[in-house]
Amino acid sequence: MTKITFYKKNNLILGFEVSGHTGKDDYGKDLLCCQISTVAQMAVLSVKEILKIDAFCEITDGYLKVMVNKNVENEKLQFLFETCLKSFKSIIIDEKKYAKLEVKNV
Repeated sequence: MTKITFYKKNNLILGFEVSGHTGKDDYGKDLLCCQISTVAQMAVLSVKEILKIDAFCEITDGYLKVMVNKNVENEKLQFLFETCLKSFKSIIIDEKKYAKLEVKNV
C-alpha cells in the first residue's frame, strides 16, 4: 500500500511524503504506482528547478519526501502543492485498497 501524507501549518502546505508501493500489479507494471510517482517527482522538479525554492528532498525506492521551510510563503508553491493534493485524490479515489491520503497539521 502507498501512503501519501501532506503536511500543513497555518493553512500553508509545507510539503508531502509518499511511501510504499501500491501492490496493485507486478513491479514495473503497476500503473497506479506509476501515476503517483509521476505526480510526486514532478513536484520535486518544480520546487527545485522551476521555482528555485530551497527544499528538503529525499527520494529512494518506494519513498519520496519534499518539504519547505515553514517560513516560505510562495503563492506558486502553494498552487503546486494544492494541485498535487487534488491530483493524488483524483488518482486514488477508487483505490482505497492500494493507497491512502491524509493531511496532517503540524
